[in-house]
Amino acid sequence: MIPFVIGEEYSRRDDIHAAFGGQRQGGISTPSEHPYVFIFTGKSGEQHGYTDGWQDNEIFLYTGEGQRGDMTFKAGNKAIRDHTLNGKDLLLFEALGKRKPVRYLGIFSCQSWGAFRGPDSDGNERECIQFHLVPADETQVVPVEATSSAARSMSLEELKERALAASKPELALQWRNARQAYRSRSQAVRDYVLARAAGSCELTGKPAPFRTKSGEPYLEVHHTRRVSDGGPDDPRHVAAICPTVHREIHFGQNGDKLNSELVAKLKQIEY
Repeated sequence: MIPFVIGEEYSRRDDIHAAFGGQRQGGISTPSEHPYVFIFTGKSGEQHGYTDGWQDNEIFLYTGEGQRGDMTFKAGNKAIRDHTLNGKDLLLFEALGKRKPVRYLGIFSCQSWGAFRGPDSDGNERECIQFHLVPADETQVVPVEATSSAARSMSLEELKERALAASKPELALQWRNARQAYRSRSQAVRDYVLARAAGSCELTGKPAPFRTKSGEPYLEVHHTRRVSDGGPDDPRHVAAICPTVHREIHFGQNGDKLNSELVAKLKQIEY
């Protein structure tokens, strides 16, 4: 489970870096041993020529790192763009001021990014990267929803190609379609995983325990490399499993072992 509560305040030094590691300075921290990318927003960015914030209360615009010269996709910026590919959750915190705590804002997914011209810390104009972040569902239980109408006429290989393409954030001229695009990405991955599972748990091989009111076999999405199960992910690391197994993976004594077995099965299926 995510070790933070939305709206609560934490010590960046003691509660984040002492527990998980990662860079202690700057706006993006990438601990190597944990499935997180920590990102920090606050007023300090204004001195470097950018302002982060909510748009329509549903998209958070987050400016990449780099104080001088053009921003590029390396280090922290690359970690944000590729967090889905790398099986990492983006955890966003608001810095409340120097020597003050940070407030946890939740898990986010990088749906897309844009570019704008802005000043660097020396006042020189440069190319800036702005990420379009969508709040992700922090609940552990995500049902595999009914297959979309578009998917019913597609082959398994076509569904796979669409899901792999959908799992990658893309350049977008503006952020307004990010929420809908995020939902479409998630559905594309689920369509493929549901078709691949063919009504049976991908760990045990047993049929789904029941059917939904719409007649679909009931299975749940599990992301084998991430803590949260909401949002899009690389379909090679997402499985459709029965709800009992799903809860045992998250909360049972043998959870880690079962997750490792599922990782091995997905490798057999996908490679």
